Amino acid sequence: MNMQGMSNISDSEFAQFQRFIYDAAGITLSASKKALVSGRLAKRLQHCRVDSYAEYFRLLTQGDAADEVQTAVDLLTTNETYFFREPKHFDFLRGQALQARRQTQMFRVWSAASSSGEEAYSIAMVLADCLGNAPWEVIGSDISARVLQRASAGHYPIERTKNIPADYLRRFCLKGIDEQDGTLLVERGLRSRVHFKQVNLNSSLPELGAFDVIFLRNVMIYFSNDTKRQVVARVLSMLKPGGHLCVGHSESLNDITSEVQQLAPSIYHRK
Repeated sequence: MNMQGMSNISDSEFAQFQRFIYDAAGITLSASKKALVSGRLAKRLQHCRVDSYAEYFRLLTQGDAADEVQTAVDLLTTNETYFFREPKHFDFLRGQALQARRQTQMFRVWSAASSSGEEAYSIAMVLADCLGNAPWEVIGSDISARVLQRASAGHYPIERTKNIPADYLRRFCLKGIDEQDGTLLVERGLRSRVHFKQVNLNSSLPELGAFDVIFLRNVMIYFSNDTKRQVVARVLSMLKPGGHLCVGHSESLNDITSEVQQLAPSIYHRK
């Protein structure tokens, strides 16, 4: 089967993958995502030497291709992100971290859909700036094992880092030279304060401890309302009383939960 043929996914085949990713991750794919699904999976058909999306779906669901299932989930759930996305959240985080300097307890932040790590490292830069050597920790999680490997490395193309403040670039990042030219590496001391874990928000959560601030941004837009309620309930169970939850600017918790109070657009306070 040629690559051109692989770009043609039928409606019935697309419906199979809509169900597949909903069952795996609670993500609802609209009809507008049909081209995205075929584009991201086409090379896997070639790799697995199957002739159609229906045959690839059978491979995923026959029960003995766990690695390929994880690969398909990775491809269908990976979202683009960048450093210091939605800056007002980081301004808010700075204020919370400065207040925490008067405390002796560890200040903990969870990037609950961290993708390739830019959000988690942005959080860490703010905490390192405000809290220094005081006790603090960042947990980054994602359903995709592939992007978590990239996140742990902390190594990015230089064009992905344009929103990092100049002072933070100097203090927390190393510019590549020679064969690493055009790349940037988050420095080792900062990387050591960020821990990445594979977490599926659509199932029971592992024991992660309690957090002062949780970032759950730009992920709920892919969930049905029922799934949103379940995911938010799980996430809030990890938020300390008096803690704060940040969601994406295009997202809202109206009619999703009564456990938090809105402080500002996309920023909520646990009562």
